[in-house]
Amino acid sequence: MSLRKYLTSRVFFLQVLGAAAIIAVLGYLFMHWLTFTTDHGHEIAVPDLAKLTEEQVEEKLDELDLDYVLLDSVDYRSEYPKFSVVEQDPLPGTKVKVGRKIYIKINASGFSSVKIPDLIEKTYREAVPTLKALGLQEGTITYIPNLGKDMVLELRYKGRNLKAGDRVLKASKIDLVLGDGKASYVDESEATDSTAVPIEETPTDEQ
Repeated sequence: MSLRKYLTSRVFFLQVLGAAAIIAVLGYLFMHWLTFTTDHGHEIAVPDLAKLTEEQVEEKLDELDLDYVLLDSVDYRSEYPKFSVVEQDPLPGTKVKVGRKIYIKINASGFSSVKIPDLIEKTYREAVPTLKALGLQEGTITYIPNLGKDMVLELRYKGRNLKAGDRVLKASKIDLVLGDGKASYVDESEATDSTAVPIEETPTDEQ
């Protein structure tokens, strides 16, 4: 039988149909195997781990067949308990598959200290952003007579004067003493009493 007759024969078409059926069955079985091995369609909502300790996180995620990875601790945040979860990835409510790792960051045990920069004779607008960038807060503002308006003359913490290089805890409130742009000078010549009457010498009796 010639090739042309074979390609148009009934036997060839039956063989093609048989091969297609086998491919279809294998494809169907492969998709089911893939679904089974990847647990396709079975997703879990990530729980909210905020303010939980590492032990509580492990217990909670074990119940959901999830895992976690501790990335690092972050600067202390007073609104969170010590050593509790501050950040997590993925976020709460995100759908993930079984076995997914949840990345967490833990709150530090307390505020770290920062070094006070040299802000004397800096302007108020320069000083405040610098303090905030260090994690410090603006405290009470006090004005005293000085020609430098809004110039920083002193830094204080709990009534104690601070100098450059001193260390305070983050989130501390730093009080600022500023110049009011006014200054009064007393002229020494005005300090003398211009109304004083000179004492006249009393002549002695001549004998």
